[in-house]
Amino acid sequence: MSAVAPRPSVLFVCVHNAGRSQMGAAFLTHLGGDRVEVRSAGSAPADEVNPAVVEAMAELGIDISAQTPKVLTTEAVQSSDVVITMGCGDACPVFPGKRYLDWRLEDPAGQGVEAVRPIRDEIEQRVRGLLAELGIPAASASA
Repeated sequence: MSAVAPRPSVLFVCVHNAGRSQMGAAFLTHLGGDRVEVRSAGSAPADEVNPAVVEAMAELGIDISAQTPKVLTTEAVQSSDVVITMGCGDACPVFPGKRYLDWRLEDPAGQGVEAVRPIRDEIEQRVRGLLAELGIPAASASA
Protein backbone atom coordinates (compact mmCIF):
# COMPACT_ATOMS: atom_id res chain seq x y z
CA MET A 1 0.00 0.00 0.00
CA SER A 2 1.43 3.33 -1.05
CA ALA A 3 1.96 5.98 1.60
CA VAL A 4 2.60 8.67 -1.02
CA ALA A 5 -0.93 10.03 -1.47
CA PRO A 6 -3.14 11.03 1.45
CA ARG A 7 -6.63 9.60 1.65
CA PRO A 8 -8.68 11.14 -1.18
CA SER A 9 -11.79 13.08 -0.22
CA VAL A 10 -14.97 12.86 -2.30
CA LEU A 11 -18.07 15.07 -1.99
CA PHE A 12 -21.40 14.04 -3.55
CA VAL A 13 -23.77 16.94 -4.25
CA CYS A 14 -27.42 17.14 -5.28
CA VAL A 15 -30.13 19.67 -4.47
CA HIS A 16 -31.97 17.83 -1.69
CA ASN A 17 -29.21 15.43 -0.51
CA ALA A 18 -31.97 12.86 -0.01
CA GLY A 19 -31.40 10.31 -2.80
CA ARG A 20 -28.63 10.15 -5.39
CA SER A 21 -25.92 11.85 -3.33
CA GLN A 22 -26.81 9.73 -0.29
CA MET A 23 -26.55 6.53 -2.37
CA GLY A 24 -23.24 7.66 -3.86
CA ALA A 25 -21.79 8.42 -0.44
CA ALA A 26 -23.09 5.14 1.01
CA PHE A 27 -21.61 3.05 -1.82
CA LEU A 28 -18.26 4.84 -1.63
CA THR A 29 -18.13 4.38 2.15
CA HIS A 30 -19.17 0.73 1.82
CA LEU A 31 -16.78 -0.13 -1.02
CA GLY A 32 -13.88 2.19 -0.18
CA GLY A 33 -13.90 1.81 3.58
CA ASP A 34 -11.43 3.95 5.46
CA ARG A 35 -9.28 4.38 2.33
CA VAL A 36 -11.41 7.33 1.20
CA GLU A 37 -13.09 10.25 2.98
CA VAL A 38 -16.73 10.64 1.93
CA ARG A 39 -19.19 13.52 2.28
CA SER A 40 -22.55 14.37 0.76
CA ALA A 41 -24.56 17.59 0.81
CA GLY A 42 -27.25 19.59 -0.98
CA SER A 43 -27.97 23.24 -1.70
CA ALA A 44 -31.55 22.87 -0.41
CA PRO A 45 -31.49 19.78 1.84
CA ALA A 46 -34.70 17.84 2.38
CA ASP A 47 -36.03 16.98 5.83
CA GLU A 48 -35.16 13.30 5.47
CA VAL A 49 -33.56 10.76 3.16
CA ASN A 50 -36.03 9.41 0.59
CA PRO A 51 -37.63 6.25 2.16
CA ALA A 52 -37.53 4.41 -1.21
CA VAL A 53 -33.78 5.11 -1.40
CA VAL A 54 -33.31 3.78 2.16
CA GLU A 55 -35.25 0.64 1.18
CA ALA A 56 -33.32 0.13 -2.07
CA MET A 57 -29.98 0.39 -0.26
CA ALA A 58 -31.18 -1.93 2.53
CA GLU A 59 -31.81 -4.59 -0.15
CA LEU A 60 -28.02 -4.61 -0.66
CA GLY A 61 -27.31 -4.71 3.07
CA ILE A 62 -26.36 -1.02 3.30
CA ASP A 63 -28.23 0.83 6.05
CA ILE A 64 -28.58 4.58 5.44
CA SER A 65 -31.67 5.02 7.61
CA ALA A 66 -29.74 7.13 10.14
CA GLN A 67 -28.40 9.55 7.50
CA THR A 68 -29.77 13.09 7.35
CA PRO A 69 -29.57 15.54 4.46
CA LYS A 70 -26.86 18.16 5.00
CA VAL A 71 -26.43 21.66 3.62
CA LEU A 72 -23.67 22.24 1.06
CA THR A 73 -20.94 24.51 2.38
CA THR A 74 -18.03 26.19 0.66
CA GLU A 75 -15.75 24.51 3.22
CA ALA A 76 -16.98 21.05 2.18
CA VAL A 77 -16.05 21.78 -1.43
CA GLN A 78 -12.69 23.31 -0.50
CA SER A 79 -11.71 20.27 1.56
CA SER A 80 -12.65 17.73 -1.14
CA ASP A 81 -10.41 16.39 -3.90
CA VAL A 82 -13.30 15.21 -6.08
CA VAL A 83 -16.72 16.90 -6.24
CA ILE A 84 -19.49 14.88 -7.92
CA THR A 85 -22.75 16.57 -8.83
CA MET A 86 -25.61 14.20 -9.49
CA GLY A 87 -27.08 15.63 -12.69
CA CYS A 88 -29.49 17.96 -10.92
CA GLY A 89 -28.14 21.26 -12.20
CA ASP A 90 -26.85 22.19 -8.76
CA ALA A 91 -24.53 25.17 -8.71
CA CYS A 92 -21.41 24.32 -6.80
CA PRO A 93 -18.62 26.68 -5.82
CA VAL A 94 -15.64 26.05 -8.11
CA PHE A 95 -12.11 26.07 -6.73
CA PRO A 96 -8.89 25.54 -8.69
CA GLY A 97 -7.25 22.17 -8.29
CA LYS A 98 -10.48 20.27 -7.63
CA ARG A 99 -11.80 17.55 -9.90
CA TYR A 100 -15.46 18.00 -10.84
CA LEU A 101 -17.63 15.23 -12.25
CA ASP A 102 -21.30 15.46 -13.23
CA TRP A 103 -23.15 12.16 -13.05
CA ARG A 104 -26.43 12.66 -14.91
CA LEU A 105 -28.91 10.37 -13.20
CA GLU A 106 -32.66 10.20 -12.98
CA ASP A 107 -34.04 11.83 -9.82
CA PRO A 108 -35.56 9.22 -7.45
CA ALA A 109 -37.71 11.85 -5.68
CA GLY A 110 -41.34 10.79 -5.47
CA GLN A 111 -40.67 7.38 -7.01
CA GLY A 112 -41.13 3.93 -5.55
CA VAL A 113 -38.36 1.43 -4.82
CA GLU A 114 -38.86 -0.25 -8.23
CA ALA A 115 -37.85 3.00 -9.96
CA VAL A 116 -34.99 3.62 -7.51
CA ARG A 117 -33.27 0.24 -8.06
CA PRO A 118 -31.86 1.01 -11.56
CA ILE A 119 -30.64 4.42 -10.35
CA ARG A 120 -29.01 2.72 -7.34
CA ASP A 121 -27.33 0.13 -9.58
CA GLU A 122 -26.01 2.82 -11.94
CA ILE A 123 -24.56 4.76 -8.99
CA GLU A 124 -22.86 1.61 -7.67
CA GLN A 125 -21.20 1.01 -11.05
CA ARG A 126 -20.01 4.63 -11.25
CA VAL A 127 -18.64 4.48 -7.69
CA ARG A 128 -16.74 1.29 -8.56
CA GLY A 129 -15.30 3.09 -11.60
CA LEU A 130 -14.31 6.06 -9.44
CA LEU A 131 -12.54 3.79 -6.96
CA ALA A 132 -10.61 2.20 -9.84
CA GLU A 133 -9.59 5.67 -11.09
CA LEU A 134 -8.43 6.60 -7.58
CA GLY A 135 -6.43 3.36 -7.37
CA ILE A 136 -8.47 2.07 -4.44
CA PRO A 137 -9.55 -1.58 -4.61
CA ALA A 138 -13.28 -1.97 -3.96
CA ALA A 139 -14.46 -4.26 -1.21
CA SER A 140 -16.45 -7.23 -2.50
CA ALA A 141 -20.19 -6.78 -2.92
CA SER A 142 -22.39 -7.62 0.04
CA ALA A 143 -25.37 -8.83 -1.98
